[in-house]
Amino acid sequence: MTSHYVDLTVLPDAETAAPVLMGALYDRLHRTLVERRLDTIGASFPEYSVIPRSIGDVLRLHGDNGVLRDLLSSDWLRGLRDHVRMGNVLPVPADAMHRNVRRRQFKTSVERLRRRRMRRKGETAEEAARAIPDSAAENPNLPYLHLRSLSSGQAFCLFIAMGTLQPAPVPGRFNSYGLGEAGATIPWF
Repeated sequence: MTSHYVDLTVLPDAETAAPVLMGALYDRLHRTLVERRLDTIGASFPEYSVIPRSIGDVLRLHGDNGVLRDLLSSDWLRGLRDHVRMGNVLPVPADAMHRNVRRRQFKTSVERLRRRRMRRKGETAEEAARAIPDSAAENPNLPYLHLRSLSSGQAFCLFIAMGTLQPAPVPGRFNSYGLGEAGATIPWF
């Protein structure tokens, strides 16, 4: 149940820009959700904007009052506290709308797709190029967070997509990034 929320605002300085801090904060959230096996905390970005493309400076966490307070009382923000202003845990406004916040993955590298096809199907480069034309590449236009994979250590962009606003919540679980699975929604206000 996402009855409460808390806002975490990144505080950029001359040395560290807001997107870098938001990526570090979100990385830390992801690690904490994995370590604690939490699937009841949802994440949203109240300043999210497609035009201009921006994730914003605020990460809003949604969940049950006790779960949020427990998370915030832990030391998961160690090393970031000087760069993050934490609000109070507050009840969600009664008139809040709801929306799904989810990850969106794109096929951006045609060369990578071709190499993968060559390995899987034993094709030559020419065969893979015929099967996967240059036009197969997708150009993402969504806001994103720059993160590092826990499993591989590789840097990647986590693109965030917003579902349509709806008057009633859709219950469900959240993944290890705090994003809704199977259409689960968070309050949007």
